[in-house]
Amino acid sequence: MRSAQGPALLQGASSPEERFRTNIEARHRTGRLWRVVFLAAITISLIALGALLYNVSNEAFGLVAVRDTIDPTTLSSRPLSELPKEELVTILEAHVSSGVMRRLDRERPFAERSQRDVYELVVERVVQPEILQSWTLSESLLRRSGIGAQAQREFPGARLEFRSWLGLGFLARPMSSDPGLAGVRTALLGSLWMMAITIAIAFPVGVASAVYLEEYAGRSWLNRIIQTNIDNLAGVPSIIYGMLGLAIFVRALAPITSGAAFGVTDANGRTILSGALTMALLILPLIIINAQEAIRAVPKSLREAAYGLGATKWQTVWHHVLPYALPGILTGTILALSRALGETAPLIVVGASTFIVTDPNGPFSKFTVLPIQIYGWTARPQHEFRNIAAAAILVLLATLLSMNAAAVLLRNRFSRRIG
Repeated sequence: MRSAQGPALLQGASSPEERFRTNIEARHRTGRLWRVVFLAAITISLIALGALLYNVSNEAFGLVAVRDTIDPTTLSSRPLSELPKEELVTILEAHVSSGVMRRLDRERPFAERSQRDVYELVVERVVQPEILQSWTLSESLLRRSGIGAQAQREFPGARLEFRSWLGLGFLARPMSSDPGLAGVRTALLGSLWMMAITIAIAFPVGVASAVYLEEYAGRSWLNRIIQTNIDNLAGVPSIIYGMLGLAIFVRALAPITSGAAFGVTDANGRTILSGALTMALLILPLIIINAQEAIRAVPKSLREAAYGLGATKWQTVWHHVLPYALPGILTGTILALSRALGETAPLIVVGASTFIVTDPNGPFSKFTVLPIQIYGWTARPQHEFRNIAAAAILVLLATLLSMNAAAVLLRNRFSRRIG
């Protein structure tokens, strides 16, 4: 009786219904576990992002103790910012040497300078404000009275003011050895010039390459080798592209990249064009791979419908495949541009400057970019350079988000048109 009941009980315990319920419960437990893992990953990412933004913002704002070398009230009874341009030039001539005045006039004639430009020269050359110490935003908010007492005790005669290191003046001023007078105008213009040329080169070449590989190229051994190399190039370290750009664009093609072939005589191969060509090589594999995936996702029935109506191969690609794949192509381009905008190593190898005060005015100009400017400032020993480096990081993030927003709007526009 016992031996007969044992198999029956075992068989009842492993009935299909019970096995089904057991499997369902196991799947639900696994699903809940992975849900917790995913939520933890998102939480950690948000905490890391919040910590990054907090640290950057904490350094970009705060109290500073400032002392003027010459009291502005001794120069004029009115605020210097309200004086006309002619009076500001007179003050400047009275306090700097004639050689400095001639040099400033050669850099940019005073007749072409605005009242604001001359005022900033007076502040920089005559008033010469010196930042004695700076405090972070959290310190400024939590112990304001203690900082005031410390400033009066350690820096008598200095004024304590709240400073936003990120402002319109910071965006409008060029680089300076004085952190209180330094700005990111030159680096910002260099980044915009370089990204404009980079995308103008990389986007059409990358999309055209993807179209050829997906729509026209066969499955020959040569095309398979090309595809394998493109996939591998997407993972090559950026410093390698910098060395390639130095050898090819800066040296071998110097007559073109320096502008000598076009009549430019005061430049070498270390120009915006060389940097943009290097960046174009860097992001080209990413654009090609993402464009291939977007083209591959176009339904085959769309092509067959176009052929059935008598369209040629090129008409099908141009009027049907590319418009349908364009939102995906733009998504890949956004990611590629984001990488290019934040790169530093290739541009240092190519020869981007770490200190430059002249604005780029064309593809053959010397240049610097925001990441290099930030790197240069963080390497300085003065704490104030870290403050303006944090402000420059915010400018870089705002530039990146603005470019991405424009690309997303363009992508959504094409998506609605297709839908």
